[in-house]
Amino acid sequence: MEPNRNWKPEWGGLPVAVQKTWTLPVHRKHVHGFSEAAFVHVPYDTLALLLREHASVVISGELGARTLQAAIYRCLFPRTKLIIWTGLSEVTEKGLGRLRTSFRRMLLHFADAVTANGSSATRYLLGLGVIREKIFRVPYGVDISHFLGLPLQREPNVARRLIYFGRLVQRKGLQPFLEVLSTWLRDHPESSCEFWLVGDGPLRKDLAAFPAPSSLKLKFLGNVEYEELPRLYAQGGVLAFPTLADEWGVVVNEALASGIPVMGSLYSQAVEEMVRDGIDGWTFHPDRPEEMYAAIDRALTVPSEKLDEMRRAGRERIRPLTPEYGAKCILAAIDFACSSRGKKSPREGTPQAKSGRINGCANDSTQ
Repeated sequence: MEPNRNWKPEWGGLPVAVQKTWTLPVHRKHVHGFSEAAFVHVPYDTLALLLREHASVVISGELGARTLQAAIYRCLFPRTKLIIWTGLSEVTEKGLGRLRTSFRRMLLHFADAVTANGSSATRYLLGLGVIREKIFRVPYGVDISHFLGLPLQREPNVARRLIYFGRLVQRKGLQPFLEVLSTWLRDHPESSCEFWLVGDGPLRKDLAAFPAPSSLKLKFLGNVEYEELPRLYAQGGVLAFPTLADEWGVVVNEALASGIPVMGSLYSQAVEEMVRDGIDGWTFHPDRPEEMYAAIDRALTVPSEKLDEMRRAGRERIRPLTPEYGAKCILAAIDFACSSRGKKSPREGTPQAKSGRINGCANDSTQ
């Protein structure tokens, strides 16, 4: 477990083999200006585990040492099918060196199918030469049943309360967001704003010391147990998610299910995929302060009747995106991989795009 994670793994009864791995700490600087400590895991027993299991279909996460060994296994046993499960976006991969890009291109050549968590990931994979019909959309889903049961109505003092869930790190763009939010409040002295931050991280002290105007009330709630999240979502009015780079962002799923419109960064793939500007949220590019200012202005001045409509629209938007939906998407990728590289149609009954709500999970050539 990485030292910056504060939860315990729960296998839920599944047979899980924890891999043997070398873990290397690295420091990454992103082209969007933030830097962060990260970890590179190099599992070295993947090939041995696959040989022991006599795997006929291998789904390998990410594009590193584990997937390299899975590709070797695929070459040793040509009847085996390899599906590479990517969790990335164009933004998260910006600045990747030529060597790693070439390595990824090579790995993807051995895949019988590839999963992408959204449109941005799809564009990235196409840029690496993956055939479009091999790409299957598998958007990130969580169990939203506990959030769907929350009341849609919010009291007036809660309806525009901003709330954030996540780690307090540079990548989440909280400092630039606070600067623009403070500017808006100074430009509108008749207004005030509450901003609750749920989570912890190395930036907490800096954020707590931020020179906010008196009309901005910051409240730090620290880390909470997952079971407590619905209670906190019920006390929020608008999710603030100004991330500078996120492959997804499941807080967007949770917020929409809770009836909370999302004021979110388009550098989150979840925002790009699910939040419709002016319908169930407000979108912006976090490196464009004028866009962020406009989103804040619309969120804090939206009429109450419109806010009620946005809550309902967001909940309906997210309702189909369940873990069961994701499982069907993965089954579609498996069926494709096992059907002579797509000569046979994917499994009948797998979800297709309906009502423009969520992208279908058949291969990307149908999108």
